[in-house]
Amino acid sequence: MKLSAVTTSVALAAAALLAGPPASADTLKKIAESGKMTLAYRESSVPFSYLSGPGAPVGFAVDISNAVAEAVKKQVNNPALKVELQAVTSQNRIPLLTNGTIDLECGSTTNNTVRGKDVQFAVNYFYTGTRLLTKKTSGVRNYADLARKKVASTSGTTNAQVIRKYSRDNNLDLDIVLGKDHDDSMLLVDTGRAEAFAMDDILLFGLMGNARNPAEWTVVGDSLQVEPYACMLRKDDPQFQALVNGVIVSLMKSGEFEKLYTKWFMSPVPPRGQNLNLPMSKELRENLVAQSDKPAQ
Repeated sequence: MKLSAVTTSVALAAAALLAGPPASADTLKKIAESGKMTLAYRESSVPFSYLSGPGAPVGFAVDISNAVAEAVKKQVNNPALKVELQAVTSQNRIPLLTNGTIDLECGSTTNNTVRGKDVQFAVNYFYTGTRLLTKKTSGVRNYADLARKKVASTSGTTNAQVIRKYSRDNNLDLDIVLGKDHDDSMLLVDTGRAEAFAMDDILLFGLMGNARNPAEWTVVGDSLQVEPYACMLRKDDPQFQALVNGVIVSLMKSGEFEKLYTKWFMSPVPPRGQNLNLPMSKELRENLVAQSDKPAQ
């Protein structure tokens, strides 16, 4: 019995170590002691966080991340603080945050109550809903046109869950196929392995604009479930949460946030000079005043 108890204790200790940092995180202390901060980025979440060519990522969320990094440099009194970049996917972004590999993730991550059990979200900075990207020649105009057909989504996203639920609720018997990232999911449609790609509408417009031939593509379907995007940080870290929220709220109050929005959603963006021409939504404009971090349910 004693040996069993010791074995169990060792196993639990090992599991705790593998689980990542302790519940009471202190990101600012970690950064100050290591002399570096690690920011996450996405490779194809246009126009939030993406690679437009060789070099560093660009995008709306990247600009917000960089503003946070500048505030951290002042907070830890280290102008020479090293800022490292780490690519993440929909699948690994939360594990890499909780285990301390990255310190902040600002991209195209939905703030919802399920994820809120593992991470903390900052103030919401965008609102979107699930729609469909398809070839104009597909004949797909809405979800009913996809009954018993293959539909792509990206592994680890809320959209895959939303489309599965919609399929069950409406007896569509959709065959969901998952890409490892958004480019991979779009490729499934481009190569005929799926009829449409279900994802946040804003990301679909960005991917379409960056396609080899944007005129071949169209975004269709009703918007399913409006969801907020927000930056992720580790739970139970009030100091770092206050700093990140302070940066975002300051951008919102000063008018800089609207300038960034215009830059990425109402102006030509790299690499193809596409202009999404997407006016700010009612939900986002209201949150410039409310500055809420309320999650999707």
